[in-house]
Amino acid sequence: MFAKQTVKDADVRGKRVLVRVDFNVPLAEGAVTDDTRIRAALPTIRYLIDHGARVVLISHLGRPKGEPDPQFSLKPVRRALQRLIGRNVAFSPDIVGPEAEEAVGRMIDGEILMLENVRFDPGEKANDPEFARRLAALGEIYVNDAFGAAHRAHASTAGVAAYLPAYAGMLLAREVETLTGMLSDPERPFVGILGGSKVSDKFGVIDKLLESCDTVLIGGGMAFTFLVAKGLEVGNSIVEAEWVEPAEQMLEKAKGAGIELVLPTDFVIAAEIAEDAETRIVGREEIPAGMMGLDIGPSSIELYKGEIAGAKTIFWNGPMGVFEMTPFETGTKEVAIAVGRNSRAASIIGGGDSVAALKKFGLEDRVTFVSTGGGASMKLLEGAALPGVDALLDRE
Repeated sequence: MFAKQTVKDADVRGKRVLVRVDFNVPLAEGAVTDDTRIRAALPTIRYLIDHGARVVLISHLGRPKGEPDPQFSLKPVRRALQRLIGRNVAFSPDIVGPEAEEAVGRMIDGEILMLENVRFDPGEKANDPEFARRLAALGEIYVNDAFGAAHRAHASTAGVAAYLPAYAGMLLAREVETLTGMLSDPERPFVGILGGSKVSDKFGVIDKLLESCDTVLIGGGMAFTFLVAKGLEVGNSIVEAEWVEPAEQMLEKAKGAGIELVLPTDFVIAAEIAEDAETRIVGREEIPAGMMGLDIGPSSIELYKGEIAGAKTIFWNGPMGVFEMTPFETGTKEVAIAVGRNSRAASIIGGGDSVAALKKFGLEDRVTFVSTGGGASMKLLEGAALPGVDALLDRE
């Protein structure tokens, strides 16, 4: 059970409710190109307006340098939200100044106001107490629904909670419940799939999955650090030399625990990362000097598909290769298809490139749960504290 109080525990009618959302969405030519994160916040926003709250939305977008930058304005996001929610969304170009205060003061029950990008103020990332206090002064209740930013101790994700009663939004609560429940009580067999280029980014997650999974499948560039740990030559493939010894220890840990930590048996190799690269398939012990592995090979795909087909719980984070390029997309595509085909399993996708892969291959509707937070998902699974969650009111 989620240990924090949620928006449904608060009396919001007639109250000014500050809602931290994660509207850090991709833009092109002044328009939102992927509204997944906006849609994910709609249940909380709709609940609040249906219950008579005055909803003040706070979000960041991109990485501005602590000052206004038109390319990171939330105005296109406001237009996308209006279309999705079917009602007017007021906009304040101010974050905590007189203009924002006046805009909030004019609100009536059931209205929505979006503040400009909170990272336009340097006090946000610094978690400046004065900036957090001025943000809090705009509301009477605080709701954090930005799971994707919950691992950051910023003013709008953690600092504000020191000044207002602080609750979880529906999305944040569901994310935490789903991911922690997966580790504590999975239906078995439980198969974890970890990819991506760097072992260092996923080491803590792999270590934690070894405590819960029956099988862990490794793909992507990180596989080569493990193969070097097993004494293999991997040509020019990506290897994190300082992580070879920890990888060797992890292989021993898995073996001692009776957990299958499965590495690819073959690869698609090339001399360069390019759409027109000449490729060939070799066994993992046959990667020549000057060549690099850029996708898992057909034998590995069949092996991984078999493991996925027999699972009752699946967690996937990270691609099997450089899936953005056609010559190296097959491994990721086939894993995505296999996950989507296993309708008997609870399939949980841990954000980031795995979500991008599902979208590329049109499979996002075939899985059980897609996390909106890449970094936050990884931190939660590692067992690390999430400041944006810790700051909320405990459930009594």
